Amino acid sequence: MVTEEIILEALSKIIDPDFQRDIVSLGFVQDLVIEGGTVSFTIELTTPACPLSPVFQKQAIDLVGDLPGVETVRVNMTARKREGRQLSAEESGLKGVKYILAVSSCKGGVGKSTVAALLAKTLAARGAKVGLLDADIYGPSIPTLFNLHEPGVHATPDNKFIPHEVDGLKLMSFGFLMGDGPAVLRGPMVAQYMQQLLHNTQWDELDYLVIDMPPGTGDIQLTISQSVQIDASVIVTTPHQLSLTDVRKGIMMFDKVNVPVLGVVENMAYFICDGCNKRHYIFGESGGKELEQRFGLETIAELPITGNLSGSLDELAKSGIANDTTDIIIRTLGKKLLEKTERPNVDFDAKTITLSWPNGESCTVSNAALRRACSCALCVDEMTRAPLLDPKTIPMDIHAQKVGIIGNYAIMVDWSDGHNTGFFPYSVIKELAGKSRA
Repeated sequence: MVTEEIILEALSKIIDPDFQRDIVSLGFVQDLVIEGGTVSFTIELTTPACPLSPVFQKQAIDLVGDLPGVETVRVNMTARKREGRQLSAEESGLKGVKYILAVSSCKGGVGKSTVAALLAKTLAARGAKVGLLDADIYGPSIPTLFNLHEPGVHATPDNKFIPHEVDGLKLMSFGFLMGDGPAVLRGPMVAQYMQQLLHNTQWDELDYLVIDMPPGTGDIQLTISQSVQIDASVIVTTPHQLSLTDVRKGIMMFDKVNVPVLGVVENMAYFICDGCNKRHYIFGESGGKELEQRFGLETIAELPITGNLSGSLDELAKSGIANDTTDIIIRTLGKKLLEKTERPNVDFDAKTITLSWPNGESCTVSNAALRRACSCALCVDEMTRAPLLDPKTIPMDIHAQKVGIIGNYAIMVDWSDGHNTGFFPYSVIKELAGKSRA
């Protein structure tokens, strides 16, 4: 006779590749019921529309179905319910939204809106309930991407905006209100319109709301981040040094408003010519590696230079680019939601800075060595990456006056010589600490 223990033992062979643990120990298997030869249970994943859902479902049916005495296997695939969202407006239309993802860039023209649109459209095509909010008041892109240029938005009897809907995807943009005319507005009016779009849109129940953030790190970006509880963000950039330099501003902005950054999507990273299947990094191959070295933030996806990214959104959504990018963003979100963020404790004195993690790991680096390793624009040339800092100019008694943690990947230091613009990823600190012990 099949028992609960036997079934759980079989299901423990299913390993989540993101956590390198089995789904039983992760707590994904729930509501297990055995009725004669019929076994039913739920696999609750971290996020809706997870690309691993059909894989786990098939593995579960095969593993349990092969057990002696089992005739029928019923697997209900679901996602973890999110706790109540903190909102600045009591009657917000965001009440029924499970997860809010912000797609951001600090520089215009890097493909941020295209990435946001393909993410939302791909999720909707997989059956998830998805909304896409175009938060760029001055240069809305969603009407153009979805070819919706006729101005006007319908409203409910209680004056809630009714979003446009295309292939099951709900869309809202200031461009729907203004049409093709320019938005000639001052700051306070922009913030007011943004609050209306955020809270006065009837989104109903959504698995995801993707917010296409306006470029930059100004008032409107802070208004959005502070008035809704954004679950995570993705920063879009290109390999060009002007774009890479601005990534730092985005990281700092989201850190100030406690929004986790999942990673960086590097657009126009490479080109594949017709004559070969080789990737050609015409802007330089080190863009993603450089970002990780400078800021400690992982490049989670590289998108090629291709006509698909500048052509029809429908064609792009059917491509492998859209599916692969969506897969990695959703899987990274799921990993971020389940992981317990363990920030290190920071101690510093006249000679050293020490990071100590809850798992017992620690590393200590000298103030002088860390200050010399700064890779900010004042210490390293932004274009050539040639060093600008003369190590001889570092005072012998250099020390930290203040140390702040950025996300869960780096620290910033206010130094006694007045310098305070450098990011120091944990990987850099550990490497320097290892060299000092060698």
